[in-house]
Amino acid sequence: MNIKEGHRYRILWWVLVCITASGSNIWAAASWVGNDKPYRSIQAAVHASLRGDTVYITKGFYKEGNIIIDKPIAVIGIGKPVLDGELKHEILSVKADSVYIKGLQLQNCGRAVMNDQAAVKVYDSKNVVVEGNTLLDNFFGIYLQYSKHCIIKNNFVKATQEKEYQSGNGIHCWKSDSLQIIGNRILGHRDGIYFEFVTESVIWRNIAKNNLRYGLHFMFSHKNAYFTNYFKNNGAGVAVMFTKKVVMMNNTFEENWGDAAYGVLFKELSDCYLSGNKFYRNTTGIFFDGSSRITAERNLFAANGWGMRLQASCMDIVIAQNNFTGNTFDVATNGTLTLNKFYENYWDKYEGYDIDKDKVGDVPYHPLSLFSMIVEKNPPAMLLYRSFMVTLLDKSEKVLPSLTSDEFVDKKPSMIPYTL
Repeated sequence: MNIKEGHRYRILWWVLVCITASGSNIWAAASWVGNDKPYRSIQAAVHASLRGDTVYITKGFYKEGNIIIDKPIAVIGIGKPVLDGELKHEILSVKADSVYIKGLQLQNCGRAVMNDQAAVKVYDSKNVVVEGNTLLDNFFGIYLQYSKHCIIKNNFVKATQEKEYQSGNGIHCWKSDSLQIIGNRILGHRDGIYFEFVTESVIWRNIAKNNLRYGLHFMFSHKNAYFTNYFKNNGAGVAVMFTKKVVMMNNTFEENWGDAAYGVLFKELSDCYLSGNKFYRNTTGIFFDGSSRITAERNLFAANGWGMRLQASCMDIVIAQNNFTGNTFDVATNGTLTLNKFYENYWDKYEGYDIDKDKVGDVPYHPLSLFSMIVEKNPPAMLLYRSFMVTLLDKSEKVLPSLTSDEFVDKKPSMIPYTL
């Protein structure tokens, strides 16, 4: 052996020592589960696995109760094997870092409100990936608690319970950080996606439809971003409460109807940025209550009952360059105090003119109608909507304003709608 070869062998030896010292299993193995495979039981295959191994589950129907994954391994379904909780058990309990779960159908997990059973529940772990699974008729679908740097991606999560108390949430995250919730479809759960005390996470390209309460619900969850999600026909729309530093861009909020239903409800929200969102055919597009320091620009409010309801408890909200088209009421409020700003929005009800052809109205626009204020304080008055008396009332208020605030005004309304 010459000197160069000896040097190479010493380097290789040191690499192997370093890998072994790190605890990694460099001889990762595969365990197969199925009727004609070495393992008949998923749990037995998990027990026999070492760090970094993969457990392959072949197509079949498995009733094994609660399966605990307590080491960093991959669990992958071949042919979409079915793991059934028989309405008694939590199906997969993840209690280790760096676990990968893919290609399974998980159904009928237990329904126990005291311990929140789920099809997949992650306990105090990090770097867990749950991808490409089907979850049917579970209490909670995917549940993360005290977890970090986890990815929940491209799962189909559906429940058929008819009452809120019978169902948990599709994707439920509690006291976690740096999550990625991407490309999931959630239907029929209590809340589609639920965050509480979750920070610095991204929610991207999810679809939440026909959920019993909220498509998305988050509280005390700061510094998160929500991009290109679609929320349709959920019981009460989307609720955002007691949260700060949120970015919401290019989301769609559609057909959320009901007395207490909203495209988005913002309750005690601050330092938020909204752009490129579409609020279409909701009872109320956005409801702001007790919120401050929010910028809403380049959004579409179309065919809603109320485009925006801005309570007097809000301040420092900037509404700029949005399109308001086809709404029954573009804007409503419950008081006369105005501490917010409107500018350069497009209002399809604007009847002003543009003599200098700069595409900006020469006459300021007052989007708050007198009748909307009457309805805010006396909801049954909505029965008179479209009557001649109401039309006359609003026309008179525009000529001789007396009750609506002079400060509730867009001084530079756009003459043409924005391309969003």
